[in-house]
Amino acid sequence: MIRTAFIASRVTLPDGRRSRAHAVEHDLEVANLTPAFAAIGRALIPVSWDDGGVDWAGFEAAIVRTTWDYATRLPEFLAAMDRIAEQTRLFNPPAILRWNADKTYLRDLAGRGAPSIPTLWADRVDRESVATAFAEFGGEILVAKPRIGAGGWRQALVRRDGPLPAEAELPPGPALLQPFLPSVVEEGEYSFVFCGGELSHAFVKRAAPGDYRVQPSYGGREFPIAAGLSDLALAQQVLAAIGETLLYARVDMARLPDGRLAVMELEAVEPFLYPAAGPQIGSHLARAYLRLRAPATPSGNMR
Repeated sequence: MIRTAFIASRVTLPDGRRSRAHAVEHDLEVANLTPAFAAIGRALIPVSWDDGGVDWAGFEAAIVRTTWDYATRLPEFLAAMDRIAEQTRLFNPPAILRWNADKTYLRDLAGRGAPSIPTLWADRVDRESVATAFAEFGGEILVAKPRIGAGGWRQALVRRDGPLPAEAELPPGPALLQPFLPSVVEEGEYSFVFCGGELSHAFVKRAAPGDYRVQPSYGGREFPIAAGLSDLALAQQVLAAIGETLLYARVDMARLPDGRLAVMELEAVEPFLYPAAGPQIGSHLARAYLRLRAPATPSGNMR
């Protein structure tokens, strides 16, 4: 069979060095994708992105998947992606990875007409930036997120009538501040998984009682849904704002007070694909891979 790399990380590979909580998600993806890729004649081989002994030229292509330590090692990760892309076809391409790793991509999407949440960009979360955000957005609660981070890391709620969270709980540097959307708790966060620009599956993620974070590591759970046409159209609008077709992307959205969905995250680096919510993801991704695996014409859209 033709070899295709499933790019993972030391914190997710089950080789005795695994350290990430909920690394079982890696196992779920591998179990789902491997037979689907075998059906198209590809052997999907998990390898760590920072393994210096890997001959990347020995793979037809490499697919970035469970690289879930990248955010705290970003320069090293991006340099590795550039090296891999010099030796084989990389999905998603380095320019997209670099653009999507910094949440300022949300500002780009808003500028291209994607439905967005009001956002204040700050060098740091302090009393001055918080006061400015409350003056601009109103409301009683803000969400502070690091510009570079994943999985809810160093994300915090800031209340108008309360003290700032402890420094160790706040983003450690450049951040974004957004109004807290009650719909995240009341309704949930919607996710749309796309392969080659086509919808694979959709689901709603709901937080554990007493929390607002929907990630599994905080007790969040996902529930498959049939995407409504108007909601799906908004997710497709976000995806189209990228300007090129990606092998995979997950669009996470929440409902604004006016009833429209707005983008919370567009995950194009290493999104968990939630195979339990969409068992068909393996076959969808494999078919998209066959369509896109030919050498790409450089677009430069995100450079």
